Amino acid sequence: MPQVVLVEPEIPPNTGNIARTCAATGTPLHLVRPLGFELSDRYLKRAGLDYWPYVDLHLHDSLADFWQHAQTEGGRLIGFSARGTHSYTHLTYRADDWLLFGCESQGLPPAAVERCDWLTTIPMNKQHVRSLNLSVSAAVGLFEALRQTGS
Repeated sequence: MPQVVLVEPEIPPNTGNIARTCAATGTPLHLVRPLGFELSDRYLKRAGLDYWPYVDLHLHDSLADFWQHAQTEGGRLIGFSARGTHSYTHLTYRADDWLLFGCESQGLPPAAVERCDWLTTIPMNKQHVRSLNLSVSAAVGLFEALRQTGS
């Protein structure tokens, strides 16, 4: 099953919403520190409601720690970015993919972009909106990966 990775997320309700999506789909969620909030944050817990016990949550102290974990597990690193070069729908997903999403204010850091096997984007009319909400992007990407892999 593809796994969701949030690199240095900043806004608790976004992470809580993504955690709820992961709980609903049985998808592992990886959070890469530093986080812009405490895991005990009331807004994080409120957005995740009472689903936190059902989230397969993994914490990584740094991007380097996550790289080591991902390398041990295997699979491709699929980055989602407004600067992506391929539409997320043009990729054939695999069950061992890691779906990487960056923080709300900066997106994926350059170090993460360099490591990605694919850098995808969610096409949109960019005249008036520069990006989608992180929790929306994660849900869009995850559900496409799940649809394709039958997970």
